[in-house]
Amino acid sequence: MGRYLAYATSLLLTLLTLALALRWPQWGWATLVFGLLALLGSWDLLQTRSTLRRNYPILAHFRYGLESVGPEIRQYFIEGDTAEVPFSRQQRSLVYQRAKGVMDVVPFGSQQDVYSVDYEWINHSMAPASIDSHDFRIVIGAACAQPYSASVFNISAMSFGSLSANAVRALNEGARRGNFYHDTGEGSISPYHREKGGDLVWEIGSGYFGCRDQHGGFNEERFVENARSPQVRMIELKLSQGAKPGHGGVLPAVKVSPEIAATRGVPVGHDCVSPASHSAFSTPVGLLQFVARLRELSGGKPTGFKLAIGHPWEWFGIAKAMRETGLLPDFIVVDGAEGGTGAAPAEFIDHIGVPMHEALLLVHNTLIGLGLRDRIRIGAAGRITSAFDIARTMAMGADWCNAARGFMFALGCIQSMSCHTDRCPTGVATQDPRRWRSLDVADKSVRVQQFHDNTLKALRDMLCAAGLEHPQQLGPEHILRRVSPIEVRSLASIYKFVEPGELLDGVPAHAVFRDFWADARSDSFAAPRKVNALCDSKDR
Repeated sequence: MGRYLAYATSLLLTLLTLALALRWPQWGWATLVFGLLALLGSWDLLQTRSTLRRNYPILAHFRYGLESVGPEIRQYFIEGDTAEVPFSRQQRSLVYQRAKGVMDVVPFGSQQDVYSVDYEWINHSMAPASIDSHDFRIVIGAACAQPYSASVFNISAMSFGSLSANAVRALNEGARRGNFYHDTGEGSISPYHREKGGDLVWEIGSGYFGCRDQHGGFNEERFVENARSPQVRMIELKLSQGAKPGHGGVLPAVKVSPEIAATRGVPVGHDCVSPASHSAFSTPVGLLQFVARLRELSGGKPTGFKLAIGHPWEWFGIAKAMRETGLLPDFIVVDGAEGGTGAAPAEFIDHIGVPMHEALLLVHNTLIGLGLRDRIRIGAAGRITSAFDIARTMAMGADWCNAARGFMFALGCIQSMSCHTDRCPTGVATQDPRRWRSLDVADKSVRVQQFHDNTLKALRDMLCAAGLEHPQQLGPEHILRRVSPIEVRSLASIYKFVEPGELLDGVPAHAVFRDFWADARSDSFAAPRKVNALCDSKDR
């Protein structure tokens, strides 16, 4: 009967305090409190949706309450400084310090276990270099009419709608102040992206928001209106994103406000659908033709695509189409499976898509093997917050890096894991004006700029220590990783690298190329016959 003790006690105390209140009115408040508890317990016993509440009236609510604050308790009182879930306290603190422009030095010694498996570092030189500027840049679309000189560290795709109006304003002003770019995300270019005048990369997804017709297809005239804005510096066609590759989405009608409808070019009060795939093309060759068309319509601005690697034969089909047609994107952004999102099914976040390191290496190796690497720039995104993250990513083949959640931390995000609830406590990922109006644009834009600036200063100091003068000089031989308690290897020896032009003469001795390169097709994303044969074998 112990499970009913709280309920029985509330009934007894309700009766007792009621009797006392009849004689001494000041006891009325106690009658009210215990009466409400008794009503709650009665409702727990009568309802049928929760067995726990029926078996433990009143007491079950204490469990729910503790469960609801469990993440906060773990984050603030239990979680270690280096536990990445998904970002460690140490990573977040580094961003906060650099965004605020306060001292980011560390006393006494590293909290990293330098003898643990997967510990990584960059070797220093006996002849350190001297670098005057930390404003490292890379030219994208050198052959275009309007090439773009991009910073090696930029704001990754986050849409207005996922982020609040003031968050978008602060990010764009920070980008303007720091002379780096701000990716719009597939939600198109909102008025808040335009206010401050920072450089934009316009991301176009399968919903063609900002350039769609009334049926949801691509509309050239609307595309030209946005693409030819001087503020738009590059065009990025989104094929997939790391956190939910191959997954479309629906913004429910109740959330399609007039300003979101105007930004995306959809009707107010109707479901806003992002299909899982594009309607403007259906083959690798079609993709490249569409990219070329977007470049032409934009007036010659660098144009490329973003993808999370999945089936390798699909990427190989795109690569073969480049070789056969001569149609090349100016850039490719590789999004890793460790990327973030406002909301996605758990299985997509945890178990779908190739992590950034392997995906980046596959794209880099393929372009090297086809002799195209010097004509196509590669960006990369996936849990990047520090100068070492940038250095390692560029050493593995990227020309520049993007970060989304790192810049969210710079805005004040505390990793409350409530992006999908519209109750973001810091006003970053919410459309509730009572919350986002508290985000001070003037202050947070400075923090965005300072996070970028101080991170690149740290990158400069690392390069100097390594005896290098530009992050483009970083290679896999510079990054060391402990692979066992007694063995250390460079990334150059851990991963297999394709020789320049090797795919033009044959197939490299590399498992993924050996298994899928020959069967990949430029005219179809379809799986090879042998893959289909394995699937068909289940029916026998």
